[in-house]
Order: sequence, then structure tokens, then C-alpha cells
Amino acid sequence: MSEKDNLAFGKKNYVLMLVGIGIIIAGFTIMSLDNEPHGFGFLGLTLGPIIVMAGFIFEFFAIFYKSKSE
Repeated sequence: MSEKDNLAFGKKNYVLMLVGIGIIIAGFTIMSLDNEPHGFGFLGLTLGPIIVMAGFIFEFFAIFYKSKSE
């Protein structure tokens, strides 16, 4: 057995997971940019959480992604 067979994820999985983490961080950053008191504006209540949820969904698919060559 080679070392490559022992790895849980492939290189593409790790790259996709990093992209997902970036999307999640972007969502939290967008939520923090809201100028309304306590973040009750559009950015804090609508757009930011939607982007964070999209990031978590992307992470789910990144973890379960299986390349065609394997």
C-alpha cells in the first residue's frame, strides 16, 4: 500500500475545503460590515447568513467529493 492510499482526502478535497472556509469567513465578514445597530440590517440578517450557509453546504460537498480517477 502506498502512502497515497492512506490519506483520507485527495488534494482536490483539501482545495475545495479551503474554498469553503473562505466562503464562510466572507459571510461572517459581510455580517460584521452591517452599519445598523446590533447588525439588524440587510447584511447582518439576510445576506451574511445566506453566504455562511452556502459555505457550509459547499464544505459538505467538498468532504464527500470523489474524483473520477479514483
